[in-house]
Amino acid sequence: MKWISLAAFAAALSVSSVSAQTADPSGVYVNETGETRVRVARCGPVHCGTIIGVNGQTIDENNPDPSLRARSLIGVLMIADIKPAEGGFSGQLYNYKDGRTYAGKAVFEGGAMRLSGCVLGGLICRTQVWARAN
Repeated sequence: MKWISLAAFAAALSVSSVSAQTADPSGVYVNETGETRVRVARCGPVHCGTIIGVNGQTIDENNPDPSLRARSLIGVLMIADIKPAEGGFSGQLYNYKDGRTYAGKAVFEGGAMRLSGCVLGGLICRTQVWARAN
């Protein structure tokens, strides 16, 4: 009987982690400083996040492409091609503060989005927690 209970508990855990992983991440999120707002929505078969509000720096002045440095940050795709992956979602994250794009992960839970951008194959990562605004 003990083994059956343990197996049922393990099955419940795996089902809850799968449902958390595939939950719809759509919504508006604001970063820790309140400076950037991003709308996460479906972009075809994947999700993406578009900047919808910025305080402070308002142009993409650090973009590696000189022809894009004068564009407004509003409408810039900051989170690209996020799709379900183990433990959440994976995709590309654009950091307009340094003009670089990082391999990233996003986990959506408890009304928040935890973004982790990594370099060197995941050896160095930085994580931020963005609050859901809606």
